[in-house]
Amino acid sequence: MVWVSWRHHRIALGGVVVFLGALALWLWIAGLQLHHAYAAAAACHPSSSAACQNLIATFQSTNVILKGGFALQPLPALIGAFVGAPMLAREVETGTFRYAWTQGFGRGRWALAKLVLVGVTVAAVAGSFSVLVSWYYQPYLASGNGTVFSSPSPLSPGLFDLRGVAFAAWTLATFAIGALAGMLIRRVVPAIVATLAAYAGLVLLAGNVLRQHYLTPLVAKGSNLPGSAWITIEWWTKGGKFAFGGRPPVHLLAQLCPASFVPGPGGGIAVKGSFSPTSCLTQHGYTQWSDYQPASHFWPFQWIEGGWLLALSVLLIAVTVWLVRRRVA
Repeated sequence: MVWVSWRHHRIALGGVVVFLGALALWLWIAGLQLHHAYAAAAACHPSSSAACQNLIATFQSTNVILKGGFALQPLPALIGAFVGAPMLAREVETGTFRYAWTQGFGRGRWALAKLVLVGVTVAAVAGSFSVLVSWYYQPYLASGNGTVFSSPSPLSPGLFDLRGVAFAAWTLATFAIGALAGMLIRRVVPAIVATLAAYAGLVLLAGNVLRQHYLTPLVAKGSNLPGSAWITIEWWTKGGKFAFGGRPPVHLLAQLCPASFVPGPGGGIAVKGSFSPTSCLTQHGYTQWSDYQPASHFWPFQWIEGGWLLALSVLLIAVTVWLVRRRVA
């Protein structure tokens, strides 16, 4: 089955390797530029001098398209969808399953072997690529950056999915979604579209709802948070009672500090001077609170997310094999 799987899917797997290899070469060259710019900015003292500020601005503007990780976010979806969705859908769509699935193997064993072998290969390739991605983003996530550079949290959406075991786990899950979609829809192109849509929905669900609850968040009073913290919820109290959540209302700032804040265009707010909304609210008895996840939760979060994605992949592959055995005729 190893040889058969390779023969059937060598073009798709080869395409993944070539695509990620070319992307890895470009990312490596871009990473050298980024690391060089970071080293120059980090070595400059004092950081408040004009020369150092220019070096910091150069670092912050290097490879802007990759900043935040969102440009690389579709990779697990593209790999999983274009390898997973056609695996079984093409056989059913063209009718070749009547021949291919009777060559000395039961159709359930045939489907299980191919899905496991190709899925593990795709996940391994993706995991190798994520090592390079982690290296590329090291300057942004280096400890102590918050005092000089504008640094994201390692748990922030966009970067978290691309590092550690999450990249490989998301690729495997998308592959399993694609295989199941192919069996349900039995057409390659619609199955690819359905896989991409399912991936987008699952990523949004994980990033905006599930991930922040993997571990109990810490609570901080005021704005003294670690620079690498991932803030999940913010709210304000006054006199020990809840006042409002999220951003301060425009009308409240204009009411409390009319000399500094006036309503702006589009329902926004125009600020006069250097008086911040936080200073205004604190001066009038409001207290800021935040729920946040510290950077130390990165690897526990990685294993938690990788674990449930692996369980989901196993479940989807099991359902796909069951469909192959029961519904294809």
